[in-house]
Amino acid sequence: MDDNFIAPGVATSAATSYDAGLRAHMQRVFNYMGGGLALTGILAWVVANTALANIIWGSPLRWLVIFAPLAFVLVMQFKMQTISVGALKGLFVAYCATMGLSLSMVFLAYTEASIARTFFITAATFGSMSLWGYVTKRDLTGFGSFLMMGLIGLILASVVNLFLASPGIYWITSILGVGIFTGLTAWNTQRIKEMYNAGWGSEANDKLAVFGALQLYMDFINIFMSLLRLMGDRR
Repeated sequence: MDDNFIAPGVATSAATSYDAGLRAHMQRVFNYMGGGLALTGILAWVVANTALANIIWGSPLRWLVIFAPLAFVLVMQFKMQTISVGALKGLFVAYCATMGLSLSMVFLAYTEASIARTFFITAATFGSMSLWGYVTKRDLTGFGSFLMMGLIGLILASVVNLFLASPGIYWITSILGVGIFTGLTAWNTQRIKEMYNAGWGSEANDKLAVFGALQLYMDFINIFMSLLRLMGDRR
């Protein structure tokens, strides 16, 4: 008998076990992401509707609120391999919380009706692209690399426009932001799916789930903010 022979029943059982593990893994990713979005939204609304808005945005504290999320992301990226799962989850919660403080400005600048409308459009767009990224058989590696190049260009253009304050560049970067982060949603979903490996153990996969949630969270927030700049009604 061939030593490499695997009985059909064993292969089927292994495939079923892998599929179940993958579904559980993706469920964790989206649970973490959804929890993070909920925390961000609640804190943003609370800050905007209380005295905290003046405390944060009327003082130098606003700079801490603006740059703190970036600091948490960098720590998560560089310390992912060495810190515990619990610490990584704590950093993710802290990141989402500081994003809530930062995005409180959204509720001060736009009407709640347009925020709600944009949120549901973002959710539909994100959900559709994430589902496509999960089920497609097409390799999105090249597509993702192209989008990352576009993202670098988008960041540079946005930084330049901080000094130029050009309405034209503002609209162009907003439109490009929708397209780039919508595409990145599909690419990141496929990457998260492909990186799962039951043999790595629960701790490693849980870290991947948290980091995957972070990537999809950022895609969602950036789609939302780009759409809001295009279609939001200012107060």
